Amino acid sequence: MYRQVTRWWSWDRDAALVPGAYLDLVEAAGGQPVLVPPMGDATDGPGQPAGTGMTARLDGLLSALDGLVLIGGGDVDAGRYGQDPDPRNGGTSHRRDELELGLLAGALDRDLPVLAVCRGVQLLNVHLGGDLVQQLPDLLGTNNHQPRPGAFGSVAVVTEEGSAVRRLLGARVNVLCSHHQAIGELGRDLVVTARSKDGVIEAVELPGHRFVVGVQWHPEEFADRRLFDALVDAARTR
Repeated sequence: MYRQVTRWWSWDRDAALVPGAYLDLVEAAGGQPVLVPPMGDATDGPGQPAGTGMTARLDGLLSALDGLVLIGGGDVDAGRYGQDPDPRNGGTSHRRDELELGLLAGALDRDLPVLAVCRGVQLLNVHLGGDLVQQLPDLLGTNNHQPRPGAFGSVAVVTEEGSAVRRLLGARVNVLCSHHQAIGELGRDLVVTARSKDGVIEAVELPGHRFVVGVQWHPEEFADRRLFDALVDAARTR
């Protein structure tokens, strides 16, 4: 979940939230959404390895889950992949980074199915030792992947033969993207399974696991249930 100051009705308060489209697709696929907010006792400063208290909480939580969806959001702290943050980055939350990296590590250890969306696929890559391109428009000379902050661009991607995304989505698919960052150096054991025509990595998978798929686009924004169906199916077989 996000944890930030949010406005609703007459309130303007610190809150935890998830865009409802994620919940709708999990439910439509036959799953039950369980919302996990960033830990309240973590400082919003540079992350440190999780202490025993946090580890115990995550162990208990993960034992009750059948799968994990890492949703979109603000930029991952660049220090986690050994770079200085670009001043144009935004939305960084050390509490959220710490929570999601802990959940992801535990999910991979337990072979829980994982679907990582936008920020989620970037976090997956960083967790496995990769890094990120912090300003994709500087590299590409275009903002096609995010026309402006909060907006979505239509991007055509080509999937790799033999991949889960090829099996689920077909050889070519038009998707909605909203990202100014992307995978740079690939994390260990990850396999690229889709790219856009400009060469940006748009999907990765982690062989040797039941289901670990990361996509740089936002399937929830155009109600594409297929990846969520696959996640829930993998959870059922587990």
